[in-house]
Amino acid sequence: MGAVSLQQATWAVPSRGDFAEVVSKVVGLVEAAGGEALVFNAAPRDELGEARLEALFTELREEEWQEFLAECGKFDAEISKEIRIRKFTAPELDEEEQNLERLRRWFRELRRRDVFGARSQTEAERRVKECEVRLEEFAARVYEHGGGA
Repeated sequence: MGAVSLQQATWAVPSRGDFAEVVSKVVGLVEAAGGEALVFNAAPRDELGEARLEALFTELREEEWQEFLAECGKFDAEISKEIRIRKFTAPELDEEEQNLERLRRWFRELRRRDVFGARSQTEAERRVKECEVRLEEFAARVYEHGGGA
């Protein structure tokens, strides 16, 4: 869910409905495993604490966005490789479509958690659109070469 670890076994998330749902699921899993979970509504003591918590949460999102961007680069490199070796087959197209769908799901999940707007979110949105275009170009080549029939 992207919680910020404050100390051993103590985590913080923004106070929003979608996070509350995930916290409830986590509590259920902990209790089903025989553990105990306590959930508190708390707020930082002052604006400085609030700003620091927001910064910690955003730093974690930024790390995730960087990982996502690296995966977009791998997707692009894979499409380039398939074009270079002229592997225009339906199974390859299907595999790349699945890879793009995985990136799309990951993007939606990260954007939902990135409540404070990490700086790489905009770049990630641009990159996922570029991946979509690359897949469309690859699909056109597959169909041109009869691999999509």
